[in-house]
Amino acid sequence: MYRYNRQPQTNVRGQPDAQVIMRILRTQHDNLYSQLEQAGMNRSITDYLFLLVVNYTLNQANTNQSANQIYNQFQRQIPWLNLFLRQLNIPKNLFDRVLIRVIQITLNELGNGGGQPGQGWIGWEDLGGVLTSAPAVASWQPNRLDVFVRGTDQSLYHKWWDGRNWSDWETLGGILTSAPAAVSWGPNRIDVFGRGTDNSLYHKWWDGSRWSDWENLGGVLTSGPAVSSRRPNQLDVFVRGTNQRLYKKTWNGSSWEDWEDLGGSLTSEPAAVSWGPNRIDVFARGQNQDLIHKWWDGSDWSNWESLGGVLTSAPAVSSRRPNQLDVFVRGTNQGLYQRTWNGSRWEDWVAIGGTLTSAPAAVSWGPNRIDVFARGENQNLIHLYRNR
Repeated sequence: MYRYNRQPQTNVRGQPDAQVIMRILRTQHDNLYSQLEQAGMNRSITDYLFLLVVNYTLNQANTNQSANQIYNQFQRQIPWLNLFLRQLNIPKNLFDRVLIRVIQITLNELGNGGGQPGQGWIGWEDLGGVLTSAPAVASWQPNRLDVFVRGTDQSLYHKWWDGRNWSDWETLGGILTSAPAAVSWGPNRIDVFGRGTDNSLYHKWWDGSRWSDWENLGGVLTSGPAVSSRRPNQLDVFVRGTNQRLYKKTWNGSSWEDWEDLGGSLTSEPAAVSWGPNRIDVFARGQNQDLIHKWWDGSDWSNWESLGGVLTSAPAVSSRRPNQLDVFVRGTNQGLYQRTWNGSRWEDWVAIGGTLTSAPAAVSWGPNRIDVFARGENQNLIHLYRNR
C-alpha cells in the first residue's frame, strides 16, 4: 500500500526537513496525488497545498495532537482554503481525508508524534463509514485488501484497496447480528460469513465476477464466526455455541461437513488462521479474560493453552510466513496489543496504541506486511500497517 523503507534526513533541530517529507510524499504516497487529480485538481496545485500543510505541521502545530486536531487548526488559520475548494469543485470530504493523511505521514516522520503507534507501525488512518460491528479483512493477492463491516442498517458493507486507492463503500445486503468474518483461498475469491437474525451461520462469496446470494449453514451461534483456509477450495469456520464451546464446520471442497465440537469455554468470538495445508490456529478470550489458543497439526487438535493478557475484545490473528503468528487484542485501556509466535517461542506483549471501540481485524499479504483494522472513537473504520 505505502512503501516505507528509508530513514528521513533531519534539519538542525533534529526533525525532518519539509522537502524531505515532500520527497517521501511524491515517491511513496503517489495515491494521495492521484485521488485529487481524479477529482480535477492540478498536480502542481496539490503539491503546493501539501507543502503548505507539511510546513504548518513542522513549524506551527502541536505535534502531540492528533492529525485531525492539527488539520482543524490549519483550516482556521487558512480561511481561504474552503473558498478555494468550492471554486475548484473538489469534494470537501475527499480533500479533508487526503490532507489529514498528509499530516499523519508528517507526524510519523517526526518520530511517533501525535500519539502515533510505535514498534514500526504506520497509522492510524481514518477510512470513514459508520460501523456497528468490528470489521473483517481478507487479501487475495499482494497489495489487495477487502474489508467488511456491519452498517447502521445491519447490512454487510465492503470497501477495498486495489493497490492504489480505496474504493467507496458498497452494500452487500443481508441482516447481520454479529461482526462478519472473511477469508480468501485464491486469486479473486472471497468468502464472508456472519450470524443471521435466527442465530444461524450465513455465507456469501465472490467468485471473481459476482457476489452470490446468502446461504444458510445452520447452527446456533452465540458469537460472530471466524474463518480460515488451509488450501484452495477449503474453508474452516469457527463459532461459539450455546454452551460457550468452540464449534467447527468445514467445506471440504465438495460439501459442508457436520459441526464438530472442539470444547473450551469462550467469552468472545474466536479468531482463526492457517499458515500451511495441515495447520490451523484458533484463538479466543477465556474465562479469565485471557488469550487462549488451540491448534490443529494435521492429525490432532491440541488442548487449550493460556497465553495471558487481559482482553476487552475478541482477538484477531494473521500469519506472515509459515510457523509465525501475530495475535492482536484490545487491552483494558482500549489500546491495541500484539503478541507474536516467532517460530520457536511466544514473544512478550507489545503495546501499539490507538483507541479501539471494537475487536481488531488483521491480515498479512506478504512476509513483511501486516494490516490491522478496527472501529475507532467515531464509529469509523481505522487502519494501520507494518511492512518491515
